[in-house]
Amino acid sequence: MTKQAKNTICLWYDGDAEEAARFYAETFPDSSVDAVHLAPGDYPSGKKGDVLTVEFTVMGIPCIGLNGGPEVKHNWSFSFQVATADQAETDRYWNAIVGNGGEENVCGWCQDKWGLSWQITPIVLTKAITDPDPAAAKRAFDAMMEMKKIDIAAIEAAYRG
Repeated sequence: MTKQAKNTICLWYDGDAEEAARFYAETFPDSSVDAVHLAPGDYPSGKKGDVLTVEFTVMGIPCIGLNGGPEVKHNWSFSFQVATADQAETDRYWNAIVGNGGEENVCGWCQDKWGLSWQITPIVLTKAITDPDPAAAKRAFDAMMEMKKIDIAAIEAAYRG
């Protein structure tokens, strides 16, 4: 990063922050690995010269990956929510994350192989479940609750009734 961001998301990894950052940069638009910093000395989970931090951008959001060791794990309290325009884009991101050692979960959520949570959320879904017609919104919501990866055609069918 040439200019220090005022607010940066710091994500903890167990020695593989650079691998994760490179995966995100290859998978998502407006993403990059911006800098890799080596430890100037030994630290609890590494040695001098190991990758300590990685500055990267995920869909325009500045992040720092910290190789802090195995003590801290990612959990559901933090996730990236990715708004997708169509089923092809939904499938592409879902399949990239799950197909690279990640895990499927419910309602459009999945975790990458580093344990970071992602919500792959079609814009159609967001609009349907926030519709001012409560019956239509509930039908779309109920359909979503039965899914892992979001099926846009099924959401649209449920929304229509």
